[in-house]
Amino acid sequence: MKKFFMCSIICSNGIVGGGLYLDKNAITFKTNKLTVDKQLRNLVLPLNRICEISWKRIIFPIATFKIIGGEQYKFLMFNKKAFENSYIEVKNLND
Repeated sequence: MKKFFMCSIICSNGIVGGGLYLDKNAITFKTNKLTVDKQLRNLVLPLNRICEISWKRIIFPIATFKIIGGEQYKFLMFNKKAFENSYIEVKNLND
């Protein structure tokens, strides 16, 4: 199972569009923007390293992924409900 969600990452360069891929092992953000740090062009967040996902809403929902070790990544999500449902489904498969 691999799901795709349109989103943008919020980083020091501003907001960068791309796609978020969710599978049974990780959440991966991909973009082809050359002005973005190389690490963010293909950012892999292993599910077992995500300790929390929190949400806030400014025009669109913004998800903050907190990673074990203190890292945080913010994504502007265009379909929060579908992402949440898919994330719960994947987490349940891994338990």
